[in-house]
Amino acid sequence: MLTLVKLLQSLVKALHSEGTPGQLAAGIALGSILGLTPLLSLHNAIVFALIVLLNVSFPGAMLGWALFVPIGFLLDPLFDSIGHTLLFTPSLTPFFTSLYNMPVVPLTNFNNTVTLGSLVFSVVFFLPLFFATRWGVARYRATIGERVRQSKWYRTVTASKLYNVYRLFRPEA
Repeated sequence: MLTLVKLLQSLVKALHSEGTPGQLAAGIALGSILGLTPLLSLHNAIVFALIVLLNVSFPGAMLGWALFVPIGFLLDPLFDSIGHTLLFTPSLTPFFTSLYNMPVVPLTNFNNTVTLGSLVFSVVFFLPLFFATRWGVARYRATIGERVRQSKWYRTVTASKLYNVYRLFRPEA
């Protein structure tokens, strides 16, 4: 239950952050790659480096990761099917053989059907998720977000001395 509350707090914090909708959407989309694919893979190290190096929302990426881990587990049979189809297509066998004979590429664990299928799915899913999330964040901020910020309850809580003391001592994520 506490994890769900923390996830909701993270979502609200990210939605009301100063970052642009594109930064938040890019963070969530990159985090979805981390969540949909097996964690201990070379491509996830590259994705994490992109999250840290690019100007994307880090809390958004962690939120995307947390949201898509359970979805990734649910879609494992689909990922296995995609990976199996790609790995055992006779016309692609020379391509995968040449990849496997390269120095660093086998560390990506692409010869695992679930890893390959989930990576292909998450790369294809990246752009639609990015654009849908960017649109959703922009709509939220223009409609519901403004109403929340203008509500008496929100203004009362943010203006209170207790809230200001909390802001002084809260850890920044």
